[in-house]
Formats: sequence, structure tokens, C-alpha cells
Amino acid sequence: MTNYHEPVLLQACIDGLNLQPNGTYVDVTFGGGGHSRAILQQLEGGRLFGFDQDPDARTNAQALNDPRLTFVAANFRNIKRYLRLYKAEQVDGILADLGISSHQIDTPERGFSTRFDADLDMRMNQHADRTARDVVNTYPEADLHRILGMYGEITNARTAASAIVSARSNRPLKTVNDLKAALQRLVPRGKENKYFAQVFQALRIEVNEELQVLEEFLEQVPEILKPGGRLVVMSYHSLEDRLVKNFINKGKFQGEVEKDLFGNEIKPLQSVTRKPVEATPDEIARNPRARSAKLRIAEKI
Repeated sequence: MTNYHEPVLLQACIDGLNLQPNGTYVDVTFGGGGHSRAILQQLEGGRLFGFDQDPDARTNAQALNDPRLTFVAANFRNIKRYLRLYKAEQVDGILADLGISSHQIDTPERGFSTRFDADLDMRMNQHADRTARDVVNTYPEADLHRILGMYGEITNARTAASAIVSARSNRPLKTVNDLKAALQRLVPRGKENKYFAQVFQALRIEVNEELQVLEEFLEQVPEILKPGGRLVVMSYHSLEDRLVKNFINKGKFQGEVEKDLFGNEIKPLQSVTRKPVEATPDEIARNPRARSAKLRIAEKI
């Protein structure tokens, strides 16, 4: 079994799902199977579906060797279609642990990490067409500026985009180190790690269409959840958290919540926690990845 770190906020996720022993649950980000293993421990007659497009995750699912687990090798933007295929039109709970697994970051050849030199890849699905290398070498400067500013939230996004375009005009940027060299002179002193992490985050979100995937997934949730069913989502940056928060609070991503003739809000989900659940200092000390995690729990009305 591939080595994955302990899941973030594990107990809070399990509590948030409000598990019924004979219920049907979906873990849309199976990864190392840490959350799934904890869910299975509490199921008796129930079943669990695990979604993941990473081949390593399939190996981990096989290692669990549990007849109650159905592994679906697909992106969770297609959740409704696959659940229908498996005759599970409605479920009791859905868990999503967004972002990237520590295993993917720690596998140098995947190109997710700023720590190792490797090809600029960053695809969560190894069969997808577009890589980070394609993005940095072919996107117009305006698009790079938009991605770095919006997804990476770096303050000098325009200058960074221009530096990438100017570097690639000499020769293509193929590796992690090529990209870092192109941006080196723009990095705030003493903030190298944070700066490159933000640049890499921006590229990763673009390559994997992470925000579009999240929106498509959330829009399907109300139809898939049974009344009283739970949605538990953990996000690691403000862009994802904002989408999740708006969808739970308003039933949509922008604008105000709609109301019926009597002034009642029309929205499919209701927040269970007033504020997002965050990790304790103890957990952050054990698992630094928990530092930026925000967990939101909602129930279908």
C-alpha cells in the first residue's frame, strides 16, 4: 500500500457524516483510503463508493479488500452518472477532501512539488491531455496573469506572467527548475517556499480544472443526497472554501439566495456548523497539512 499521511480532521469528518450502519456513503476523494477505512469501520449492512482518478488510489482500494467498497476510477465531477450506473441514485452522505494528497506531492515525478526537479506535469489524472508544461509554454500572457492572480493569489501576477513568457521565448520551460529559474528574481526574499507554492497551486488548479470540477460536483449533490443526508467538504484554500460556503448558504455560487412568495429561502442544503471546523494546534503540529483546512458540513433539507 502506498504511504499516505493521516487524513486531516478525520474524526470531525466521520462525525459530520452522521453515519447510519446500513447507509450508503460516497468518498469522492479516495486517495490513500484513510477516510474510507474509518467509514467502513462503522458500517454494518451499508455500502461505500470511493471515487478517484489516480491509479495509486485504485491499488489502495484493492488493498482494503472489502466487499462493501465499490471503487470508481473516475473524476467526481461525474458522480451522478456513476452512482446511477451502480443503482445508488440517492445516498446518505458524501465526503470530499479537496486539494492534493501528500502522497502526490511526495512523488517527485508527478511534478506537483516545488522541492524536487521533475517534468512540469501536475495532472491528477495521468491520462489527461493538458499538463503544467503546456500551460506555461502555450498560454497567452493575459491568461497566465489571470491564473496566477486568481488561483495563486500572488501579488505580482502580471510581472510573473511576463517573466514566464519572456523566458519561454528563449527555450521551452520543461521542468520545475526551469519555471523556478524564470521567476527567481521576482520572489520576495525569505518567502521563496510560500511564493512557489502559490505559483504551483495556480497551475495545478488550471491543469486539473479544480474549481470547475468542484462547482459541477456541488450542483449534483442536492439531487444525490437523501433528505437529511449529509455533505462534508474539506477545503485548503479560500477559493474552494468560498464556493462551498456560498453553495451551502445560498444554493448557488454568486448572488443572493432566492426566496419564494412567502419570503422563505429556496435552497437545498442547510449548514450544520455555523463556522467551518478547523484543526487544533495539536493536530497541526502532527500534520502540518491541517493548518489551512476548513471543514464545512451541510444537511439536505
